Amino acid sequence: MIETNVSRHHETFLQVVQSYYQLTKPRIIPLLLITTAGSMWIAAKGEVDPLLLLVTLTGGTLAAASAQTINCVYDRDIDYDMERTRHRPMPSGKVQPRDALIFAIALATISFTLLAVFANLLAALLAFSGIVFYILVYTHWLKRHSTQNIVIGGAAGAIPALVGWAAVTGTLSWSAWLIFAIVFLWTPPHFWALALMIRDDYAKVGIPMLPVIEGDTATVRQIWYYTLITVVATLLLVYPLGVSGILYAAIALILGGLFIHKSWRLLQNPEDRTVAKELFLYSISYMMVLCLGMVVDSLPVTHNLINAVINHLHFIG
Repeated sequence: MIETNVSRHHETFLQVVQSYYQLTKPRIIPLLLITTAGSMWIAAKGEVDPLLLLVTLTGGTLAAASAQTINCVYDRDIDYDMERTRHRPMPSGKVQPRDALIFAIALATISFTLLAVFANLLAALLAFSGIVFYILVYTHWLKRHSTQNIVIGGAAGAIPALVGWAAVTGTLSWSAWLIFAIVFLWTPPHFWALALMIRDDYAKVGIPMLPVIEGDTATVRQIWYYTLITVVATLLLVYPLGVSGILYAAIALILGGLFIHKSWRLLQNPEDRTVAKELFLYSISYMMVLCLGMVVDSLPVTHNLINAVINHLHFIG
């Protein structure tokens, strides 16, 4: 412990900033923000107030950063034992638990205040509920005790979609809950593909991820089922809800077809880590492009262009 403290004293200010930045697991946050943005654009029918967008994305970033920081504090014991996480700021001793908790509380406070003042109270409460759910339900209750940790815990990662909708409308509609459901259903195939790749790490520290407890074949079967349901759910925005149009439908069908194809390949080769990695990486692109499709489809200019094309085709006909 003395050596750890000494090493911390010799860090430069930039290294300290970098350590706290790494606590927030910044690579995860962009995915949360793109789902927030997609939800906001649909809710605003393509005309999002730039200031509201900035405030909501900033508030969401700070809320997610707070949750991830507390997660790092809670999981510092297993992070030390897992090869891929051993060099994170907590297990490496670069940041002390008390300092990390103060940092997380500050982030959560700023997030709540920002959203409550410049968006609305519902958006602020939803963002805060995401922090609480991620820490208490996923990190504390499920992660170390249930193979369904990712399934139920996935709700925390889907809450940003609700935050985005609430920030624009001040309410939650069926469309908001459907976008929430899309992210919720997408999470198991996304994360279980990763879990297949690092199953031995999870087994080493006793985390009951599905591949560790049930094996590769059972996990891949679940990935297949969830992929199919996810793709179907994405199309419900077009019908019966009618909040997205033909461009989004085309994007969702193409992306969904590729998602199903890659899941099918994994279903045929459950132990192939290369195929699992391909599916994991594709699942990230899938969600990002799908949400981008929500944004582009909602724009008035897109509607005008599609209507012009349809009218032109009618005129020719």
